[in-house]
Amino acid sequence: MFRNQYDGDVSVWSPQGRLHQVEYAMEAVKQGTATVGLKGRDAVVLVALGKSSELSVAMRKIIPIDEHLGIAIAGITADARVLSRFLHSSCLGYRYNYNNVYPVERLMTNLGNKMQCTTQRYDRRPYGVGLLVAGYDQKGPNLYQVMPSAVNYNCKAQSIGSRSQGARTYLERNLESFLECSNDELICHGILAIKNSQPIDKLSGEQEKAAASSNITVAIVGKDQPFKMLSEEQVEQYTKMTNDMGAAAQPQPPINPDDDDDDEDGRPPGALIEPEDGGAAEPQVGFALMEH
Repeated sequence: MFRNQYDGDVSVWSPQGRLHQVEYAMEAVKQGTATVGLKGRDAVVLVALGKSSELSVAMRKIIPIDEHLGIAIAGITADARVLSRFLHSSCLGYRYNYNNVYPVERLMTNLGNKMQCTTQRYDRRPYGVGLLVAGYDQKGPNLYQVMPSAVNYNCKAQSIGSRSQGARTYLERNLESFLECSNDELICHGILAIKNSQPIDKLSGEQEKAAASSNITVAIVGKDQPFKMLSEEQVEQYTKMTNDMGAAAQPQPPINPDDDDDDEDGRPPGALIEPEDGGAAEPQVGFALMEH
């Protein structure tokens, strides 16, 4: 039995129990530029890459949603715009009705329900984009990973997109220090992680030269800090700070950025998943609860 006999419709199951259209959408996320999110004690930082050339300006991969919320994307940008409009209108409606910010966990539940509908109808296709959602509400800082399969993960730190394995390895190795970092140090860690996702120049051995052709976008949200995208001058200042941090950091073994150890459903490593209240992290279970 050939694969293409079962991949023409998202509602058709293969004999192996797989939905190939959903898997194709997951592959679209892996083809997008790398995106990093990491959570501190009182803030969340998003760092994203945007490819640029001599003929065009780099497209920003971070989209502000509300004063307490923003997203970073990897995958099809047009699909991300549709989801960002949904999030934006949901936040506006909640603020109009309740005069308060939309709780991030409930918003992720509604977003998962919306994305799940496209995996069950023959006349729709899954959204080919992955999101890292950073927000701050009454429960504190929040970082969620949202995949085309409509599975959401509450993360401590995460990276998605092309060559993101190097960034995930850096995040796992430095995960314990994030809670004690200031906002400036958290931003520097995010930039260092995104640099670890870049290919190494075999001639010079410097990752900075490979990253020079990409445009880094940084955003932060936290306690008494509305969602803010940093200017190019600020990003350049933090990039200089990361050079000092990188020189003082403990040497790490070489990483092949092309490797990807995520599961087929995009599940992040267990160490990067935020544990549920009263228990340890369970990497085998995602959540997409229906809102009552």
